[in-house]
Amino acid sequence: MPILLPSRRVKESKPKFSGDPDDYRLTLVEHIEELRDRIIRSLTAICIGWAVGWIEFEPIYHYLQHIVDKAIREGLAKGHTYTEAFWSAPEAFLLQLQLSFMIGVILAFPYIVMQIWGFVAPALKPNERKPFQKLAPASALLFFMGVGFAWFVTPSALKWFVSYLENFPDVALIQHAGTMVFFILKLLLAFGFAFQLPLIVYGMGLAGILSAETLLKYWRHSSITIFAVAALVTPSNDPATMLAMAIPLVILFIISVYAVKFVQRKKPKQEEARYPFE
Repeated sequence: MPILLPSRRVKESKPKFSGDPDDYRLTLVEHIEELRDRIIRSLTAICIGWAVGWIEFEPIYHYLQHIVDKAIREGLAKGHTYTEAFWSAPEAFLLQLQLSFMIGVILAFPYIVMQIWGFVAPALKPNERKPFQKLAPASALLFFMGVGFAWFVTPSALKWFVSYLENFPDVALIQHAGTMVFFILKLLLAFGFAFQLPLIVYGMGLAGILSAETLLKYWRHSSITIFAVAALVTPSNDPATMLAMAIPLVILFIISVYAVKFVQRKKPKQEEARYPFE
């Protein structure tokens, strides 16, 4: 007498996935396996970007260093000299390792966002999934907007730093090689990640965790929080760079709040149309 395995019977009797998460729920182990796979893919993308950054390190580094040298020399007062140096032999290798890794993270970020979306999407219902589908490309767009904005303000920030050397006449500026290039890449990453804040607010509003009325009621508290986050995230902690990050974030935050308000007004009408006799 043939014996049917339980796993095969369950597999044969399992209904096809219709797109509704209530029709199919993964076990905890399957969730962990899915998360593991997406983390591995994200790390693989970072490693590939890291390799690209290592191979193309020389032209990228020299281009960024040229921007640094130009900004510093233009802001440097008369009587001051500027040079960069290594203090030990291993520093050149470690600098290239660290900078190429940061380049890899920047290159892999859009793919990482896609992996995050791919992990979250199955937990949403079809009517919830449609607005959330716009978050992944919007996240990449906001990231590169932040990177572009940081790129725009970087020369001014460097000149602002150097201007304080006027208070120390006849003092030479000697710093570690690559320090300011590393600073630029950290600034690009900081702005890119910080520009995700409005998208997080929008996503929480779509999920029903936050309402537009609550966000508008506590807009002052939110603005103070944004300025505090900007002060923590900016690697230089100077007021000029902090304001350059905080002001666009406040504007984007207000736009995202009104976008949530529009969606939450539209949602009850959709539910009413879907269940007209309830």
